[in-house]
Amino acid sequence: MAALPKFSPGRRLVLRCVLWAALWEAGAGQIRYSVPEEIDKGAFVGNIAKDLGWEPLALAERGVRIVSRGRTQLFALNPRSGALVTAGRIDREELCAQSARCAVTFNILLEDKMTIYSVEVEITDINDNSPRFGVEELELKVSETTTPGFRIPLKSAHDVDVGENTLQKYELNSNDHFSLDVRRGADGNRYPELVLERALDREEEAVHHLVLVASDGGNPVRSGTCRIRVKVLDANDNAPVFTQPEYRVSVPENMPLGTRILTVTATDADEGYNAQVSYFREQAPGETADVFELKSTSGDITIMKSLDYEKAKYHEIDIEAQDGPGLLTRTKVIVTVLDVNDNAPEFYMTSATSSVLEDSPPGTIIALFNVHDRDSGQNAFITCSLPEKLPFKLERSVDNYYRLVTTGALDREEFSFYNITLSAKDGGNPSLSTDAHLFLQVADINDNPPIFPRASYSAYVLENNPRGTSIFSVLAHDPDSDDNARVTYSLAEDTLQGAPLSSYISINSDTGVLYALRSFDYEQFQDLQLWVIAVDSGHPPLHSNVSLSLFLMDQNDNIPEILYPAVPTDGSTGVELAPRSAEPGFLVTKVVAVDKDSGQNAWLSYRLLKASEPGLFSVGLHTGEVRTARALLDRDALKQSLVVAVQDHGQPPLSATVTITIAVADSIPEVLADLGSIRNPTNSEDSDLTLYLVVAVAVVSCVFLAFVIVLLALRLRRWHMSHLLQASRDGSRGIHASNFVGVDRMHAFLQTYSHEASLTADSGKSHIIFPQPNYADTLISQESCVKKDYLSAPQSLLDAKGEETPQVMDFSQY
Repeated sequence: MAALPKFSPGRRLVLRCVLWAALWEAGAGQIRYSVPEEIDKGAFVGNIAKDLGWEPLALAERGVRIVSRGRTQLFALNPRSGALVTAGRIDREELCAQSARCAVTFNILLEDKMTIYSVEVEITDINDNSPRFGVEELELKVSETTTPGFRIPLKSAHDVDVGENTLQKYELNSNDHFSLDVRRGADGNRYPELVLERALDREEEAVHHLVLVASDGGNPVRSGTCRIRVKVLDANDNAPVFTQPEYRVSVPENMPLGTRILTVTATDADEGYNAQVSYFREQAPGETADVFELKSTSGDITIMKSLDYEKAKYHEIDIEAQDGPGLLTRTKVIVTVLDVNDNAPEFYMTSATSSVLEDSPPGTIIALFNVHDRDSGQNAFITCSLPEKLPFKLERSVDNYYRLVTTGALDREEFSFYNITLSAKDGGNPSLSTDAHLFLQVADINDNPPIFPRASYSAYVLENNPRGTSIFSVLAHDPDSDDNARVTYSLAEDTLQGAPLSSYISINSDTGVLYALRSFDYEQFQDLQLWVIAVDSGHPPLHSNVSLSLFLMDQNDNIPEILYPAVPTDGSTGVELAPRSAEPGFLVTKVVAVDKDSGQNAWLSYRLLKASEPGLFSVGLHTGEVRTARALLDRDALKQSLVVAVQDHGQPPLSATVTITIAVADSIPEVLADLGSIRNPTNSEDSDLTLYLVVAVAVVSCVFLAFVIVLLALRLRRWHMSHLLQASRDGSRGIHASNFVGVDRMHAFLQTYSHEASLTADSGKSHIIFPQPNYADTLISQESCVKKDYLSAPQSLLDAKGEETPQVMDFSQY
């Protein structure tokens, strides 16, 4: 059978690294590597990309990083090769002290899928520490009476390395009196003892100088030395003896400082000075030296520094008992630290987002975090929870990793942010808990159109407003935020009386204030219907509209317009006829007026402003009818002048006046006779009226002349009538009959009076015939007012021969 090949310690270390790098436990879901301590920064540990099936170049794109809990990062990822490398120098003794196995665990996070992988790297020991004694020189006192074979325990050496690199053997320099024996204790450690081989003779040699060498099994071998000075004394042949070869005690980690936890006791069979025992701690490297204090006289061990189960679960204390002459013995005290629930759970936020869109689907990951409790057992069992009535839940992953995800749709308009409290509670008694707060902003999307407070608006504006006047304001509210809530206003395209609406009204796109671009006229239009459109600035934009009814309010800006009697355009003065036989209340004429305004501004009232004969005529306040107030007398002047005022009821009121000339006579010859004699040199208005009458008579003469020419063309046989008509023309110059003028755009009937006149020809004389006054009110239309001429006779009257009419006036006498 072939012998197995033997490997040197260095080759065995390399082989171990290769074996650990190839180890993969699929069932546990953990990657394991092994690396020796003290290697250079950037040294290769393992190919993470290959072991996880990744492409090396995709590491950065997938957001791969190492996460660990509160410990200095020892390893790093090489983004080019996908390898796991060291991030700095690693000291195994600093990490794990003298633990047989030293492993560092951490997690690798794949951010794009929020996936966690667990990695364990074992730190293997190298021979970087030499064995060290607690003292450089040891003094022993041995009585010369000591018989050969007497054993003297020596100071042990300590090597912080482990395995073959730790302490392996002791060697003593050669001499004639002493030899070295190494005893293996119950804990597996080696304890050197000095064995007396030959009796001592103090007179021959009082002091013996020895060198104790401690060597490890590393390659190369490291060693430490301790000089031993043996002083030969007399008669101390018993060393102290402890009551127990090894002491064990369990202490809770929250034990108060200064508490005595144990008392060690050693006895010496000698008497007197040789039996006086003192206790000393063997100075070993580590933190235990500062944690406990040993009373040299009593052997009491007290706590001087707080215990921490999470740092060290047990402590070993090496104690020596030495009698007066210097003989000593040794024991070990093992202090086991009991865990108490003194650590609350700790949060490590691995990845978190500060905002999320309100339309994010359920299951959106908000945060990935780890919860860890440094206690152990039930004290480290952690449960995480969220407040109720929140649209979130927790999903547990490996190694106490949790995902915070949404459970439903979010609405920024309902809740614009969430202050989420994450609670972690351990299983201790009493239990400890920790809260972590996560502030999450809900990002807005444009899911709400602008909203007007009212479905429609009405506004009232006085006409004649200045151009550019602010007439109304609308405001729409958008519950979204930022650009999604920035509202701009516009008017819908429309026309008004053939012109674009934008030429009448404009709106400020930012404030929603409407302005009048022109001065409005109530008489042009009374109301305006328009639509205001509000559009937000989101993408895509949303809009809404509202109707606005703009009503114009009338102002008293139009004076009353007198339709009848109309002012003649030829410079003449119209004359109304009132027979002297008229009774009180006789309707002489009627003033007809309209006002373009409306409402109270168009209510008209009539009053007699001035009269040449006060008390003779009256004017109806609301009708405008001019009637006789009393019976006409012979002494009353033929021509009566009335000034009638028409006033509206606006504020302030506006008015217009009209002058009416009334001829008081029973017959036209009387009018013609009296009109020529009317003179009023002191009154400028009467002078003007006389001038108008003269012009009117001239116009009437022209009409007669034209009528005569027509008669001459038709009636050649009546040559004698042409001379009569010529005489009449010369005698009646200066008179104008009452004239009824038609009114344009008048949409109502006028209430007035009428006289019928007939012109006849008999025995070479012309006559104008007046019937008896008609006291009835007669309504004539606009058409009849335009066409009827009471000074023109119809052709049928001229054709009638010898027809008798009442009240014949003979023109031949003029």
